[in-house]
Amino acid sequence: MTITLYHNPQCSKSRQTLTLLQENGVDVLIIDYLKTPLTLAELEALAQKLHLEPRQFLRHGETEYQTENLANENLTRQDLLQAIVKHPRLLERPIAVTKTKAVIGRPPENVLALL
Repeated sequence: MTITLYHNPQCSKSRQTLTLLQENGVDVLIIDYLKTPLTLAELEALAQKLHLEPRQFLRHGETEYQTENLANENLTRQDLLQAIVKHPRLLERPIAVTKTKAVIGRPPENVLALL
């Protein structure tokens, strides 16, 4: 089994999630989403696999969340996805993805549901 991990190596939870997957014998395809940002189409597919709306996988504590006024409830799904494309730091991390499902690795043990 191979799991794609949208990973930020500077994040302790992301590192813990990667270690947990590796300890369970999973082949991990690591994507540093800050260096290789997701496209709009990839984010749409990710939202479907997560079964979440974009607002639910935005990092609210990031500066860009405030400067882009992303708390505004009038923003559309498309507006929020475009904000993540523009500012990849807004994407919650880590996110583990299989062909059909995805989970946010907070806590890291959430990824075990994919195994």
